[in-house]
Amino acid sequence: MLLRELEYLVALARERHFTRAAAACHVSQPSLSAGIRRLEKDLDVTLVRRGQRFAGLTAEGERVLLWAHRILADRDALRDDLVQMQTGLSGVLHVGAIPTALPTASLLTAPFCERHPHARVGLVSLSSREIHRRLGDFEIDVALTYLDEEDHARALPLYEERYLLLTPDDGELAGRALARWTEVAALPLCLLGGQMRNRRILDDLFRAVGAAVVPAVETDSVSALFAHVATRRWSSVIAHAWLTMFGVPDGLRVVRMEPPPRPPRIGLVTADRSPEPVLVRAMLHVARGLDIRDALDQNLRRHLR
Repeated sequence: MLLRELEYLVALARERHFTRAAAACHVSQPSLSAGIRRLEKDLDVTLVRRGQRFAGLTAEGERVLLWAHRILADRDALRDDLVQMQTGLSGVLHVGAIPTALPTASLLTAPFCERHPHARVGLVSLSSREIHRRLGDFEIDVALTYLDEEDHARALPLYEERYLLLTPDDGELAGRALARWTEVAALPLCLLGGQMRNRRILDDLFRAVGAAVVPAVETDSVSALFAHVATRRWSSVIAHAWLTMFGVPDGLRVVRMEPPPRPPRIGLVTADRSPEPVLVRAMLHVARGLDIRDALDQNLRRHLR
């Protein structure tokens, strides 16, 4: 069994088409098909359900695919480890982040890149569901996500989400020191869409006080949300971390919301790999030396003043 044959299987499972998988591996289709047949012969199992076209993997094929992801990820980690021994830390750290945590990503990636100038970061915005899948398939190395939604085996808490009312500075609640959820529910609102974890959290908080919201505008983009509220026609409930990127637009004000009993936690989650890849280990070391919670709270205090 060769690593190349495992790469063929991974590509075929991803592309679900022999020709596209062969192109992704830069080989001919007969070469890819022959490689997968050799893998089946070595393991003495049928991996691929074949018809006139690719029809999926067998149960054994799905199990081998899980091992293939792990083996290839360990191969890449070994290469990175050896490169570090020779030249210092280098390579690409693949990071996934939920959209609502993206504004804080630079608080981690900037010091990481400063400490390791030869290393690079590939940062992608992903849903929490997609993060869970890509971590399991070793397509990303580390994720910035909610810690309370999944049972994460390897997680480093960074901060708790605090909620603020973002509202026109002449709005009825703009002068308050604290806004109540029932009061905010009655405002014309722009919120994230229901498919996003942040919105589901807010809906639960509104329901807990007997309120329900029907936003005038829903969006899957934090930047689009800020753009709409900046017109001063709507208000919104935002996470305090977003102030790191967007601040408070002119003509608006932020007001503290009643804190939830258990604020949602945001943190770094890593794939379940042993030994830990050197780049992941380096990022975690950087993160443990930072106080993200305090940095966000200081920024919040500046905007409240």
